[in-house]
Amino acid sequence: MNIQEIHNLFLECKSLSIDTRKIEKDSIFFAIKGENFDANTFAKQALELGALFVVIDNASYFIDKRTILVENSLETLQELAKFHRAYLKLPIIALTGSNGKTTTKELINVVLSKKYKTKATIGNLNNHIGVPLTLLSFNTETEIGIVEMGANHKKEIEFLCEIAQPDFGYITNFGKAHLEGFGGVEGVIEGKSEMYQYLAKNDKLAFVNLEDPIQIEKSTGIKSFTFGVNNDKADVKIKNITANPFVVIDYDQFSVQSHLIGLYNANNINAAVSIGRYFKVDDEAIKEAIESYIPENNRSQLLKKGSNQIILDAYNANPSSMAVAVANFLQLDSENKVMVLGDMFELGRESQQEHKIVVDSLLNQNKSICYLIGKSFYENKISNKNIHFFETFEGFSNHLKTIHFENNTILIKGSRGMALERTLEYIS
Repeated sequence: MNIQEIHNLFLECKSLSIDTRKIEKDSIFFAIKGENFDANTFAKQALELGALFVVIDNASYFIDKRTILVENSLETLQELAKFHRAYLKLPIIALTGSNGKTTTKELINVVLSKKYKTKATIGNLNNHIGVPLTLLSFNTETEIGIVEMGANHKKEIEFLCEIAQPDFGYITNFGKAHLEGFGGVEGVIEGKSEMYQYLAKNDKLAFVNLEDPIQIEKSTGIKSFTFGVNNDKADVKIKNITANPFVVIDYDQFSVQSHLIGLYNANNINAAVSIGRYFKVDDEAIKEAIESYIPENNRSQLLKKGSNQIILDAYNANPSSMAVAVANFLQLDSENKVMVLGDMFELGRESQQEHKIVVDSLLNQNKSICYLIGKSFYENKISNKNIHFFETFEGFSNHLKTIHFENNTILIKGSRGMALERTLEYIS
């Protein structure tokens, strides 16, 4: 069965699933092999749960005419997504970067949805499986698709671009993320810039932040639409940015007061404003969309617990995002400040040095009490009255039971694996 025939069957279905726990009636199920399981074993169950068709790559699990046997289910999913994208012919915006991808994607979506029927990557389904699933969620009613792309090694963005075939691209930044997979910062820049290479090769358009010299350099020669702060060369000129703690940006006669915390979120907002303007969304609608966006899922959330104000940014962390989060927190107009910082993962040989840089950045400040949690921070333990080290979260939580936070502003940030949102249980 060729890909067009599979696509015809896909169009007969109401949805697509790769997980029988989330399967819907009249769906098509793709049996994707994982590291610790073979989803072919769930093909029969998928049909029993209401799937119209199942795609398998192990003939031992063939059932009947509802079974589509292919050489590789994952590759077929990717090929189907590429075929579907060409079938729909809708404009697609792709974005990648070291930090801020998901927030920027959400902001772009809320802005463009003021004028268009949009669909965007759900959550952070941004890898070699997530991107195809996103593309296959688009339908004939979708007017603009927004696709987030993540990567932890070179050639990944190139591969995802070949599937999604974006008409527009945006790179949020080039930071110290996934250094282990990319082999260093230069590898990050090279890997993320694969999006620019795709856009150049296919005569597509890049959205470019003129505040970022790397973006300027790497996007040279590509059709572009730009934004910048007080930059007369920019297509969209941002006049002013403040954050205390919420980001406020001014452009033209508009002032946009967001619910996003920290100056590091300013460019995420600026990008959404600029992309909205490119697609002719009314300025009042842009302002309304951004001001109504409330972050969730542990991403720069502002919470209240008792008398304490908490900035919860525990979804992820890398050296770049940690540095700007700490710097932004220290400049806040708050009297009693506490930082709870967790280890940053996937840094490879750079891990000890990058954690030491964070520790060193805290040495000469006396505005905040700092709790540093995890093995990597603990390896850089020093004696300092304002900095406290804990090798495990359990050790930290035992300490929390002995103290009481009152009238504090608290930053909680660490890599996903640290699950630092658990700290909230000990704050009343």
